[in-house]
This record gives sequence, C-alpha cells and structure tokens, in this order.
Amino acid sequence: MRVLWRLKKYLLTRRYQYLTGILCLAAIDLFQLFVPRILRRVVDSLTYGTADAAVLGYYFLLIMLIAAGVAVGRFFWRYYIVGSSIQIERALRTDFYGHLLTLDNEFYDHHKTGDLMAHSVNDINAVRMAIGFGFIILIDILVLGVAGVVMMLSISPRLTLYALIPLPILTVISARFGRMIHRYFEKVQESFALLTERVRENLAGMRIVKIFAQEESEEHKFQRLSRDYVDKNKKLIVVWGLFFPLVMFIAALGEVLVLGLGGGMVISGEISIGSFVAFMAYLQILIWPMMAVGWAINLFERGGASQQRLKRIFEANPRIEEGDQTLPLAKGRIEFRDVAFRYTNKDRDVIDRVSLIIEPRQMVGITGPIGCGKTTLVSLLLRLYEPQSGVITIDGQNIGELKFDDLRRSVAFVPQDTFLFSNTVEANIAFGRDDYQFSDLERATRIAHIHDEIAALPDGFKSQIGERGITLSGGQKQRLALARALLLDRPILILDDAFSSVDAETERMILKSISAELKRRTSIIISHRVFVLQDADRIFVLDNGRIIEQGSHQDLLAQDGLYREIYEIQRIERNLGAG
Repeated sequence: MRVLWRLKKYLLTRRYQYLTGILCLAAIDLFQLFVPRILRRVVDSLTYGTADAAVLGYYFLLIMLIAAGVAVGRFFWRYYIVGSSIQIERALRTDFYGHLLTLDNEFYDHHKTGDLMAHSVNDINAVRMAIGFGFIILIDILVLGVAGVVMMLSISPRLTLYALIPLPILTVISARFGRMIHRYFEKVQESFALLTERVRENLAGMRIVKIFAQEESEEHKFQRLSRDYVDKNKKLIVVWGLFFPLVMFIAALGEVLVLGLGGGMVISGEISIGSFVAFMAYLQILIWPMMAVGWAINLFERGGASQQRLKRIFEANPRIEEGDQTLPLAKGRIEFRDVAFRYTNKDRDVIDRVSLIIEPRQMVGITGPIGCGKTTLVSLLLRLYEPQSGVITIDGQNIGELKFDDLRRSVAFVPQDTFLFSNTVEANIAFGRDDYQFSDLERATRIAHIHDEIAALPDGFKSQIGERGITLSGGQKQRLALARALLLDRPILILDDAFSSVDAETERMILKSISAELKRRTSIIISHRVFVLQDADRIFVLDNGRIIEQGSHQDLLAQDGLYREIYEIQRIERNLGAG
C-alpha cells in the first residue's frame, strides 16, 4: 500500500482503466466461485440418483459459459491493468528523465551514470511489476479470499475454522520474510548499478583499455563485480526460495486438517459428499490467495525498495534556481563583480573575487596555467554552477534572475571536452537549431575548415560518426563543435580551448577565417596557447583563481609578468617545432 500511495499521482491518471480492470478481475473471480456450487449439485444428484442426461448437460453448459466469461474477462483485466502499468512505467521513466534534465552539474559530479541507468531501467521495471501483477494479485487475494471464506462458511463454519488455522502463522512469516526481501533487493539493485557503471565506463574507454593492454585486468574487475551481483541475487533467491515452499506447506496444513475432519463429517452424515467436494474445491481456490500473499509481498517489497531509490533521485533538487526574467537579444556586455566560487568538498576557492568587464563585440582572451579556473569562469557565466558570492550580469541584468533558456540561448559555447552524438554529421552540427538552411550548414563548416573533410566522407553530411564521434580525429571533433557553435549565430561566443587538438597551420587558417565572426559578436577565447590570443582586444591572465594581469597582447608582453613568461616558452617551442 506504501508503494501504491507514493504512486497515487500516476495511478489517478489511469483510474478509469484500473477501475475497469478491477471490475473485470473481480467479476471473473466471482464467476469461478460458482463452479464448486455447480459441482456440489452434480455430485449430490449423482449420489442420490436424481441425475439424468438433461441435468448433466445443463450443468456442463453452465460451466462452459462460466469458462468463456472468465476467458473474456481475463483478457480485459490484463489489457486494462497490465496495460495501464506499462503506461505508468512510461510516464514514470519520462518524468525521471525530465527530472534529470533539471539537475545541475553538481548533482552529476556526485552520481555515477551506471547508477542512474539502473534507476531508469531495473528500478522502474520493479515498480511496474508492483502496480501491474502485484496489484492484480492483491485484488485476487481480497476478492477470492473474502468471497471464498464466505462460500466455505455457508457450507460448514466448523470446517472453515479448521481451514483458517494456518492463517495467523502465514501472516507472521510473510511479514518477516517481506522485510528480508526488501533489504536484499536493495542490495541487489545497488550491485547492479555498480556493474552497469563498470560496463559503461569500459565501453566508453575501450580504446584506452586496449592501448594500455588492460583487457585482462578490466575483465577481472568486471568478474569481481559480476560475482558480487550474483552472490547478492543468490541470497535473495534463497530467501524467496524458502518463503514460497514454506507458504505452500502452511497452506497445505489447512487442506490436510479439512480432509481428515471433513471426511469424518461426511461419514457421520453432518454434510453431504457434494458439500464436501465443493468445500474442498473452495479450499483449493483459497490456497491460491494464501500462496499469492508471498508473491505479492515479493513484488511489492521489490517495488517498494526501487521506489525508495527513485524517491531519493526525485527529491534531489537543483541548487541553482531559475529566474523569471526574460533577456531580449543580448548586446553582449558581460560583467563579473567580485565573484567567488568553490567546488563542494574543496578547501579553497577556484575563483577568488574576480571582477572584469567585457564590452559588446569585444574579443577577449583568457589564459593561465592548468587548473587556474579558466573553464570554471565561463561555467559560472552559463550558470552550470552558482558562485558563492558576487554578481554576474549580461547587459546589466543579473544572470541569477534570468530564465535558463533566455540566458543560454544568448551564448554559443565550444567546450574543451568535445561531445558528439551517435548520429549523422549534419545532426551533430545542427544540434540546437532547427530553422537552418543547408547553405548555413556549409558556411559554418567552411569557416571551421571541416567542410572538405565532411564532403570526402562516404555519405557526406549524412555520414554516421559513431558513438561520441569515435570515427573522427580529435581535431575533426573540435572543428565540428566549432561549426555547431557558429551555426547557432548567437551574440556571445565562447571557445574553451577549442583548437587544442588541431595543428598549428589549421589553427592559423581557422583563426583567419573566424576573425570576421568574432568581430560581430562578444567573443571569449580560453586558451593556454597565447599565440591564439594575440589579436584579442583584451586578455585576462588567471592564476590560482585570480586575475593577476590584463591588457592587450603588447601591453602584457611589456609587463614582463606571467604572460610574457608563457609567451617566451611557447615561442621557443614553436621555433624548435618549425626547425
């Protein structure tokens, strides 16, 4: 009932279907209870010699009609109840996925992909089984159990009392085993999540595994997790394996009592043979609800454990709250005022009281040592993370008060970790924009210097590029990502180390062709290569989360600081490479 209550929102949307299914199920359960009464009359009429062909034919036809009605009703309760549970599963999975989309980066920093996949597959499937077949068994227990006992009481109250003696024992055992099943099933699901994450991680990093010849090592790790998953399942199976036969044994005790005592009552003439046969038939019907208690507990405990795991994810709220203000087409003026940020569980600020202003259509460069906070700075601008203090504005509006869509649709971003979908080249470039012409696509790819390489592919722009762009080189992936950002044509363009995987000559050609694009929008170029930034209107040098230098390329060279030091080192490296 706890599972049903937690899912009331979904159950209420399908209440009419469930009600129809319940009525059909209750009807066929009641139809089945008429069969022993018919058997009672047939046996008594045969015993007392009052039966003839017409009477037997009538009863035969009646049983056949009941069987036909049960068959029809069984189809409809399956269609409405099981069908509704599948629809609820779809709605629950959709809501789960939709909720994941609302959560911020900090949530994903602390939750593994494999665990979330286990939630979206196994846990939701367990919930479906609970509200599908578990619900059906629950109705069976209530209708067949109550109505069966009433029918048995109408034949012999004393025999009914004997038949129900095992019921209290069954209740205690079911409650105890139910708690054990819940506990073990949670452990099984947690183990499955770890196993799923290991498979996902290895498939994603298969090239690295092979390059470092770690196939055997990774296989051992997988076997260890797989063995743990099997061991936890075995413990659950042992509990379930003991539970079901024990329930059957206890239920059979009632049948043995009735057989012994009821036989004596027939011999003494207290009840007729027909009544005894009918009573035994009702007891056989009642044994199913008694055994089904165990099955229902198993399904509902599994569903309850899974629902509890899902509940923890649904209760996770994004720490970054969306604003309610709209942002007209941004002019592109960006300001950071005394902004500080620290990742969770870190002992120091990654961004330490940074203040800067970027004017509209200004090309700005950001550089500095690895780990100095360059990427974090633009992540704050996109509200992927929230600063602990300070204010960030676009065109004078606090980004914390803006709607996410309005903010992010003003920015085209090329991240340093390029992600491509397992789709066509065209679909990857056009991701985020639906109203494009093919000429727009070609123009963006030409500026990014990837057009000719796309044209050389077997199916051109329609070529499939494999999972995460596995068939492309690192430089090709970056240029596709650049073309994707250019196609969006947004007032703010951020390039986060977007040329790190291309050679110097391709980098030079891209910078030359992209210069016109950079001049007509506010551009932020993050790079550890200072030669990429020398045409920027202003360059900010970060170190340990602080801006330690700023100015044009020439100004910074004249300051003889960190920028000059980086420049000299890279100049020597380029000369040595050219030599």
